[in-house]
Amino acid sequence: MDAKTFAAAAGVSAARAAEWAGPVTTAMAEFGVDTPKRQAAFIAQWGHESAGYAYTREIWGPTPAQLRYEGRADLGNTQRGDGSLYRGRGLPQLTGRANYAKASAALGVDLVKNPQLLEQTDLAARVAGWFWQANGCNDFADSDDFVGLTRRINGGTNGLSDRQVRWVMAKKALGVDG
Repeated sequence: MDAKTFAAAAGVSAARAAEWAGPVTTAMAEFGVDTPKRQAAFIAQWGHESAGYAYTREIWGPTPAQLRYEGRADLGNTQRGDGSLYRGRGLPQLTGRANYAKASAALGVDLVKNPQLLEQTDLAARVAGWFWQANGCNDFADSDDFVGLTRRINGGTNGLSDRQVRWVMAKKALGVDG
């Protein structure tokens, strides 16, 4: 996808589109996000998670919610400091030692020892593609179940209205009906 099309689909500046169009397009190709309908949903969801492709690292307060990352066995945060170390990174804001370990195995990059690598554009996009594929997100996109897709990605419906606005914009730019 060229930068102009990506800018329209993601609602980002030409400069931001020039930075992200290549890595996102490559990640979509690598992980089977291969129809305009799937691509519109992918661009919209990760656009929300990254605040318009602006952040590949969670802004750390720490907030009360972020403090709860510490010691969470369900995230694999078993060592002191894991909460902050394995904060949200990449386009999906991947969180937790266990998720970093899964992504490491899938992407062939040691993200457990080098979590900051997910802040790099190429890996930020690739981890989004991996997460999408690993969680069956194409099925939700194919059936227009955007709320179900949001729940799969977010665990709830946080930011649903922004995600939906982004989805409408991406579908229009990519010529997807509906």
